[in-house]
Amino acid sequence: MLIPKPGSSEKRPLAIAAVRDRIVQAAVKIVLEPIFEADFLPASFGFRPGRSAHDALQVLIDEAWRGRRWVVETDIANCFSAIPHDKLMQAVEERISDQGVLKLLRAMLRAGVMEDGRVRREVTGTPQGGPASPLLCNIYLHRLDRVWDARQHGVLVRYCDDLVVMCGTRQQAQAALERLTTVLAGLGLEPKAAKTRIVHLTEDKDAEGFDFLGFHHRWVRARGTVRPSRVCFLARWPSRKAAQHARDRIGQITDRKRLLLPGEWIVQELNQFLRGWGGYFRYGNSARMFDAISQYALERLAGFVGKRHKRSRIWGMRLVTCGSPDDLGLITLCGTVIAPRPFKPWRAPAEPRR
Repeated sequence: MLIPKPGSSEKRPLAIAAVRDRIVQAAVKIVLEPIFEADFLPASFGFRPGRSAHDALQVLIDEAWRGRRWVVETDIANCFSAIPHDKLMQAVEERISDQGVLKLLRAMLRAGVMEDGRVRREVTGTPQGGPASPLLCNIYLHRLDRVWDARQHGVLVRYCDDLVVMCGTRQQAQAALERLTTVLAGLGLEPKAAKTRIVHLTEDKDAEGFDFLGFHHRWVRARGTVRPSRVCFLARWPSRKAAQHARDRIGQITDRKRLLLPGEWIVQELNQFLRGWGGYFRYGNSARMFDAISQYALERLAGFVGKRHKRSRIWGMRLVTCGSPDDLGLITLCGTVIAPRPFKPWRAPAEPRR
């Protein structure tokens, strides 16, 4: 089936296997992951145990602080559906010699997808949506990681098929993009032209930033209380797509079609979404965006309450804010932001139990 990509009109194929097949794929992943995890390099962060998107984001802050402020931003076009089966199996066979496991992997790749009652089998791609697909993608793209020279072409940060290269000069960034295009071509892949560009991080008002892993990144100057600060840093906050996704989801929860549902259910769904969305984006410079999203959720809830009582939004706002000591239980994202700093762990280590 085809599902829409968030924030765009494009659609991506999603292969939903039968329960038995998903169990088999999960078992294969459990067997293969420790073997290949020993070989994976620090440049890879996506779908790996003990690593997260915020670990990759922390590398961007550290490298920008070191002076690498020319950024190559790209991702791989149709990565999951473009990986050649024969080359993928060659990458697997570098570490796996068990014929039973290899035969099972080939069967998984040849399983195909049913569309309109017909089974379509391809010679490229891993089924996106399968438990083993992210691991297989990392195994194949490990060939990119191990030939990448950070000293010559900059620091590579890869989250599955999303790529960012932090470079020190424009010449290095251009060389990195050429090297990236060449290596991917040898793998039967190519960068997505619409998302490939070189960005120079400066503090100018008209300077560009870049989006990566849901955040918008930009080089800014710290605010001084008395005189302008001399400290500059790489700030990040939710991208426009991420903010629009939040507004769309809040709008769906408080839609007019759901007026017959109890108000407690609506507040509970809003809180669940805000906790999840805010839990990811709180590690950044997201205070202004959090204030805006919290205010939007409050206004949508007020409008929902007003419509239920066939009154205006202003009446609903008075009932929510003045008629309830806690805004009917609606949580707020204000005051939850944790600003990351260079060369410091993005998440404080857990305190030892006494």
